[in-house]
Amino acid sequence: MTLEIREGDRKAAFDAALNAYGPDSLYVPPLWSDFERMFDSAKNPFITEGHGRYALFSAHRDGRPVGRIAASIHDASNRKHGTRHGAFGFFDCIDEPEVADGLLGAAEQWLSARGMSRVAGNFNLTAMQQIGVMTDGFDHAPFTDMMWSPPHIARHLERAGYTATFPMTTFEIALDGGKPEQLLGDKQRAVLADKDFVWQPIKRSAFKVRLEDARLILNDGFADNPMFVPPTAAEYLFQAGDMMWIIDKRISTVVYHRGRPAGAIIAIPDLNPLIKAIGGRIGLSAPFRFVQHRIMNTRAVLIYQSVCRDLHNRGLNGAMLYRTALALQEAGYRTLGGTWIADINGPSLRQVEKVGAQPLHRLHLFSKRLAAA
Repeated sequence: MTLEIREGDRKAAFDAALNAYGPDSLYVPPLWSDFERMFDSAKNPFITEGHGRYALFSAHRDGRPVGRIAASIHDASNRKHGTRHGAFGFFDCIDEPEVADGLLGAAEQWLSARGMSRVAGNFNLTAMQQIGVMTDGFDHAPFTDMMWSPPHIARHLERAGYTATFPMTTFEIALDGGKPEQLLGDKQRAVLADKDFVWQPIKRSAFKVRLEDARLILNDGFADNPMFVPPTAAEYLFQAGDMMWIIDKRISTVVYHRGRPAGAIIAIPDLNPLIKAIGGRIGLSAPFRFVQHRIMNTRAVLIYQSVCRDLHNRGLNGAMLYRTALALQEAGYRTLGGTWIADINGPSLRQVEKVGAQPLHRLHLFSKRLAAA
C-alpha cells in the first residue's frame, strides 16, 4: 500500500483524524468551518498580521487520508524570546510508524528549511490555543478546548527522538459536591465586599467591549508566563468571536476595579458532545441539535482566568472562581472542566485543589532539536 504526503489539502487533513481514530474513540473534531478558517491564509491574523507562518500536511494511504500534521513558525514568539523555534500541531494519525515518520519528517523538513533549530508540539497553532500531547487519562472524554489523542501518538514521538517536556494537567470539578467556600479567605472576602470592584457579565449586547477588556486583562496578567505572546485584538477576536453565539452570561465575568479592567474569568458551556454527534460539520439538523444540547447540557468548561499584575495576591482570582462556581451551580451545571495548568504553576494548582478538582488528563509538550537544513 502506497503512502503519499500532500501539502495544503484542508479537507483531507480534517478527515484524517476521524479516519484514524474512528467514531468510537473519544476524539472530538473541531468544527469544519473553524478548521478551514484557521488554515485560510487570507483570513487568519496569524498570517495576515505577519505574526507567523504555517504549512498543513496530510498522509494518504492508497488515496485515503490517515494522518495529518501542521508545521508552524510563530515569528512574534521567536522575536520576543530570542529563539529560532518551530512547532508541530494537529498531529494525528493511525498507529503505523511509516505514517507517523512521514508526517513528522515533512514538518521537520519544512521547519529546518526556514532556519528553525528546534521543534515542539502540539501547538494548534500558538500557546494560546490547544497545546500538548496526551500521556495519561486516555479514557476520559475531553471538554471543549482540550486535547485528546490515543497513546500511540506519544509513543511515535518518543520513537522519533522527541523528549517529553513541560508537564500539564487538565481537571474536572464535580459542582454538585463542590465546596466553593473553601476558596474564601480574608483577602477574597475583602474583594467581594469592596465596592471598588464591579462585576460585569459577558452578554451579547456588550460582547465586543467585554471581549476586548478580557483580552487586555489576559495580556497583562499572563505577561510573565512562559511561551506567552500577547494576542492582538484581531487575533483574539478571530479565536473567540464565535463565542458570542454560545456564551452563557451567567458564568463568564469581567471585573473592573475603579473603572478599569482588572480580572476576567471565561467559562462556556461544553459543546464537545454536540460537535462529536455531528462529526464537526454543521448540517440541516444542527440548529435543532444545538437547542436540544443547550437544554440538556450540564457540563461547562473554564477556558481561562486572569488578573492584572498590579492586583496579584489581592484575592481576586479566588473571588472570581468562587462567584463562578456558585453561578454554575445555580445555572444547573453539574460538572466543570478546567483546561491545562502547568506543573510549574503552583498557585493555580493549589487553587483548583481547594475547589475539589480531580485530575482528568496528563499532557506534555514533545520537543526535538532540528538538524540544519
